[in-house]
Amino acid sequence: MSYDDVEIEDMEWSEELQAFTFPCPCGDLFQITKDELRLGEEMARCPSCSLYITVIYNLEDFTDHKSKNNLEPPKPQPLAVA
Repeated sequence: MSYDDVEIEDMEWSEELQAFTFPCPCGDLFQITKDELRLGEEMARCPSCSLYITVIYNLEDFTDHKSKNNLEPPKPQPLAVA
């Protein structure tokens, strides 16, 4: 059983770690990467202790399904000719 359920919106993005983070009671941070989220992973683990949290998020926010569902092709951009 996970330590807690946490909404992805309540986590912070760390450029340094390239992961979403959330404070762990041990003083370190629970971490989960965008690649893990794309794969459907929902457990963010703490690297310093045995605790983990369940991350609540919408999988579609981390996949490319949005672009595949777009029925119209992208409109060409006008070019400036000198």
